[in-house]
Amino acid sequence: MNFGKLISYRVCGQRVVLRFAGGTGRIELISPEIVNVFCGCETEEHHSYSIEERRMWNAPIHIEEFPEGLKIITSRLEVRVFDGFRVDVYDREGRLLCGDYRGERSYEPSVNHADLILAAQEGHEVSLIDKNHKIEILKAMQGDECFYGLGDKTGPLNKRGYEYEMWNTNNPAPQMENVKSLYKSVPFFITLREDCVFGLFFDNHYKTYFDMGKENPAYYYVGADRGNLDYYMIFGENMARVVEGFCALTGTHELPPMWALGYHQSRWSYENEAELRKVASRLRMLGIPCDALYLDIDFMDHFKVYTWDNEKFPNPAGMIADLKKQGFRTVAILDPAVKKEEGYPVYEEGVKNDYFLKDANGEIYYNKVWAGVSAYPDFSEKRVRDWWGVHEKEMLDTGLAGLLMDMNEPSTFDGQMPPDVVFGNEGNAATHEEMHNLYGNLMAKAVREGWKKDGGKRPFIVTRACFAGVQKYCMSWTGDNHSIWVMLRESIAQVCGMGLSGMGFTGADVGGYGSDCNGELLARWTQVGALLPYFRNHSSRPTRHQEPWRFGDETMRICREYIRLRYRLIPYYYDLFWQMAQTGLPVVRPLVLEYEKDPRTRNLNDQFLVGPNLLAAPVLAQGMECRAVYLPEGRWLDYWKETWAEGGGYVLREAPLDCCPLYVRENAMIPMYPVQNYVGETQIRELTLLITGCEASYVHYQDNGEDMAYQKGAYNLYVFDYRDRIFQISFRHRGYERVYDSYRLLVNGQEYVISRKMAEAGFACVP
Repeated sequence: MNFGKLISYRVCGQRVVLRFAGGTGRIELISPEIVNVFCGCETEEHHSYSIEERRMWNAPIHIEEFPEGLKIITSRLEVRVFDGFRVDVYDREGRLLCGDYRGERSYEPSVNHADLILAAQEGHEVSLIDKNHKIEILKAMQGDECFYGLGDKTGPLNKRGYEYEMWNTNNPAPQMENVKSLYKSVPFFITLREDCVFGLFFDNHYKTYFDMGKENPAYYYVGADRGNLDYYMIFGENMARVVEGFCALTGTHELPPMWALGYHQSRWSYENEAELRKVASRLRMLGIPCDALYLDIDFMDHFKVYTWDNEKFPNPAGMIADLKKQGFRTVAILDPAVKKEEGYPVYEEGVKNDYFLKDANGEIYYNKVWAGVSAYPDFSEKRVRDWWGVHEKEMLDTGLAGLLMDMNEPSTFDGQMPPDVVFGNEGNAATHEEMHNLYGNLMAKAVREGWKKDGGKRPFIVTRACFAGVQKYCMSWTGDNHSIWVMLRESIAQVCGMGLSGMGFTGADVGGYGSDCNGELLARWTQVGALLPYFRNHSSRPTRHQEPWRFGDETMRICREYIRLRYRLIPYYYDLFWQMAQTGLPVVRPLVLEYEKDPRTRNLNDQFLVGPNLLAAPVLAQGMECRAVYLPEGRWLDYWKETWAEGGGYVLREAPLDCCPLYVRENAMIPMYPVQNYVGETQIRELTLLITGCEASYVHYQDNGEDMAYQKGAYNLYVFDYRDRIFQISFRHRGYERVYDSYRLLVNGQEYVISRKMAEAGFACVP
């Protein structure tokens, strides 16, 4: 869009409306650190499904005119606006943070356009500048940028030099780092430079394009063919503040039920009740902790959503109740498509009440999925979401503890859904071209709203496809990966990237979904999966079973050891989930999030942190039994050897098949539970605290782990403090009736058990 010369402006509170010769734009200060740049190319106001409750923070602005344009000044930023709606953002020290590129798009000098055309004729996939997008944002590269985020994307953690598309895509092939789009679209990234950091969120849900300096190292760009020019520049003194700013706009995860943090066992499919019960019995017999078992599409009657196959599962409620007595929650898959079949109540209700998407001629749109010819609910309409929730309630009444939404890109077997398929969109009719990336979010919203009818238990809802902001409704996983080493390696950058994009409750299918796993790969993948937020072993029907016992006793022993480690760490993870619900900071973090000033962390793809205190350096290659581990500055305790290592460089760590190197930061505290077969098997009366160094403080969260009572204050917030050999506890909040009777302190190789009374009074750990 050619805006031309800046003609005039007017100030409306924290908004500055700008009139150019070729159109109108505006700058709005959402907070002193968040700038919104907007031009209503298709709608006069914001049309956001990510920012559903648009908050504003007090941000007084000061306007100054200067020869080239206009300055909009807050306590933290200076926004300069020029002709052509060029926008540069500076900090108050005059440092350029984010500036528009003044040139045109072009290939970097070594690329010959004619060569690209020739390669394309042979069938190579190439990126051609054959047109400019209707909406295009070009930002000048300063030279030292690293880019992080963009949701569920392949490739390394640092996205510089790569290009991506935001278009939710079901791609069951192995997802290598040149894949441009996967199941999720989160058009948000963080730019880290030596002297600053900021985020950019392009709030446009049409198909969008991101080039992070691949086309030309002079700039990075964002493009879209439709929608509004609507982006947020989020400033912060560090990466964590930027993530918090993004989540303040788009929302944070709810606190999950505590059992969701345990180990989950799944397959497409456990074919019948007998097989599912057999898996449950084997897990308990072998002493492998597990909290959840999954029912994939074969539990349904001919894949019809909201039905049961009465031959395979003759008594669902009875089976689920029996499994619950053994400590297993049951999670069922939930697809959106509804089979076209006379006499099938869900379909007939949808037809009668006009609940399905329409084609351009106003007729119900059909395509094929698992059940055959099917219709698709129009989740953009509240009345459809309400209807969906009624049937959901019927399923939950059988005792199901969770729902996993699959195929909600939406997937179609008989060609892609046409762009002109019509959504009702609450009276503002929209097309599939606009709504495609939102379908997963809208389905998640329907399921979350339906869950509210289920008596107050915390939701456990998983989605495969989504757009920015879905974390308000559910969690996610990386989709259909493969049992190959490269996908184990990629899972770390994927999960970390999603965490930086607001989706901190996620994981990758342990062992890989497609292809065939083996014992070594499963052992190494379980070591990683045990440390990621969502810990589920899942495999596909045409592949080997990969439950922990499938590859012999040694593999089973290693898997069991790391599953048990996860259960020891449950209270630490629960604390991190509580913190994430407050701030949006992810449970699992790339090292750069905590150590952004350390240049050696910026491209570190094979290590990660669990919270700020626990560092994991897993083995990610076949046959490797030793690896270099980078430890940031400070001292680190080897979790297994209980020996100290100096940070600020690499250490060489032996890592035989049964070892995933783990390190604990000095002066840290990590709460631990005894190993249980499942969360809640016994009431935890004694809390173990691993304490490293001479002093540490820690905030610990406790509630019943099951319902929503914590939202009314039914929780405890402890403050633990250890220094000068004295351990003390105090309460920041005390609203939950259960408290620990005693504390077991593991301090620098020594063990002490003290009572609650002694701890509250102050107790000298070392005589």
